[in-house]
Amino acid sequence: MAKTAQQPVLVIMGVSGSGKSTVAGVLAGRLGWDLAEGDDLHPEANVAKMQAGHALSDEDRWPWLDIIAHWIKERTAAGKPGIITCSALKKRYRDVLRGEGVVFVFLQGSKDKISDRLASRHGHFMPPSLLESQFDALEEPTEDENHISLCVSASPSEEADEIIERLGLEAQQANSVGGAA
Repeated sequence: MAKTAQQPVLVIMGVSGSGKSTVAGVLAGRLGWDLAEGDDLHPEANVAKMQAGHALSDEDRWPWLDIIAHWIKERTAAGKPGIITCSALKKRYRDVLRGEGVVFVFLQGSKDKISDRLASRHGHFMPPSLLESQFDALEEPTEDENHISLCVSASPSEEADEIIERLGLEAQQANSVGGAA
């Protein structure tokens, strides 16, 4: 993975249930960076389609990916770091998001592990029945893509620590505001 000269925008990617939102939240807290939840940027029609148990088509995804790409470009143009979650399952989706300073963080796990996670998750519009379609669509990042891959076997806190270490980032001091020295 190539280091970027500017503060990066991290795209936390993987299938539903891989821990994107949880790990991204821990990272944003540790780094003090802006965070956007990609699921919140889906058009209502996409959410309704997934709630009904139907996988999204490429045509469904393009407007959503354009919104995410715009969020990324705003930050990179301003030289501001950020974190956004997005499944980014296919290389052509990542091509839309890719740019100077963008690093993909691929959270990968077995179907069994992810399925167990989804079975215990409540309140999300994506039903566990669509997991198979996500694995079918998944094209893992290749050597020519600016990314790191991370197995989702540790706790979200440990995964965030590993991402920070592997990317050479600096976490904010835990006691920097109102803490004891």
